[in-house]
Amino acid sequence: MSITVIKPGLLVTLQDAGRRGYSRYGIIMAGAMDNYAYRIVNRLVGNEDERAVLEITWSGFAVEFHSDRWVAITGGDLSPSIEGVKVPMWRPVLIKAGRVLRFQQLVTGCRAYMAVSGGFDVCQVMGSSSTYLRARIGGFEGRPLKKGDTLHAHPSRLPLVSSKRYLDDYGGFLTVKWAVSAEGYPGPGQEAVIRVLKGRQYDDFDEGSKQALLGERFTVTPQSDRMGYRLSGPLLQLSHAKEYISEPVALGTVQVPADGQPIILMADRQTLGGYPKIAQVATIDISLIAQLSPGAAIRFAEISLADAEQLYMAHVRELRMLETMIKLKLKEW
Repeated sequence: MSITVIKPGLLVTLQDAGRRGYSRYGIIMAGAMDNYAYRIVNRLVGNEDERAVLEITWSGFAVEFHSDRWVAITGGDLSPSIEGVKVPMWRPVLIKAGRVLRFQQLVTGCRAYMAVSGGFDVCQVMGSSSTYLRARIGGFEGRPLKKGDTLHAHPSRLPLVSSKRYLDDYGGFLTVKWAVSAEGYPGPGQEAVIRVLKGRQYDDFDEGSKQALLGERFTVTPQSDRMGYRLSGPLLQLSHAKEYISEPVALGTVQVPADGQPIILMADRQTLGGYPKIAQVATIDISLIAQLSPGAAIRFAEISLADAEQLYMAHVRELRMLETMIKLKLKEW
């Protein structure tokens, strides 16, 4: 099975769960920005977590299928369609050979994830297929997809023939009659509330900056990317000028450089950082940040470590239950 890129879109890369265990060598983790959408999209087509998927940023992407194949699309709604018919998200979809899948208007979120049953046949680098753009390793030749690229896939884990009583036929594709409930991703212009813990250098900032962090609104700037979300808003300043020794940073760390405008570190973040860290985004809200577009408004809300841990553990339990339910539904075929 293979697919060929007809239109490359803004930024489409192959990503998986990330490149773990190499940060001490200066190798970034990379991986899917929205880990929830990544895990669910693989499960919907019978794949395990390590399989690479397409991370599609914004719109304009189109691929042609050269054989029948089960796929699933999760994450932001970028209006996927075949021959003008919208393709349902958050469920398995059997796309027929010769059809072109297009991603067009952005409705909610800004990143969609597409998996094929069996997974894409790409090499691993340091235990991961994730694309590390700056080092040009992983994924498809270490770069974003471009027009004419052809991706191959492993044998499907789902049968390509199934009882019609479980499927709806739309001509160019068939879908199952059930779906996973989508995450509540924000639409363009909607405000997002992001929960944070106090960072290691929180007390080094002046009182006005502390109040502004949790009381004022920030805006995602166009300079945001997979490495970090740069925000525009009230200036955040230290009480006294101070130099910091570079130290490890984490997914969701909120750093404040000299210009006083915070940066939320994301999947392609550096391994070390020397800017003061005013806050740390709770893991439960990382997927939400990953779906924010430039111009989106953010308000930060403080959360305790205990509450953040409880929310995350509840999320993990719900995710495991959901994965079990998906497996049971797939066995019906």
